[in-house]
Amino acid sequence: MTVQNSDKTLSRKQRLQEKQRRQLTVVDTVDKAEGKLRKAEAELAVAVAEAVQVFGDERAASEGLDMPVEAIRRFVAIAAAETAATDATAV
Repeated sequence: MTVQNSDKTLSRKQRLQEKQRRQLTVVDTVDKAEGKLRKAEAELAVAVAEAVQVFGDERAASEGLDMPVEAIRRFVAIAAAETAATDATAV
């Protein structure tokens, strides 16, 4: 009887370990995807900030890019924060 209980415990332990392994794999995948998303958002923000300069102002860039002014402002703020962070680490 003791051996059977030991086998059941081992099996339960193995199931838990496998579940934890899968969970950690998923968390790792999400972390990597979030990193890629942040990088892509930062690149988009820089492009939108450049568009604002090319078009002359946020409203013209909004019309030219077919993007709401609020989104333009959000991306310009992100680009400014990225520039400030880059400048801070360069000094």
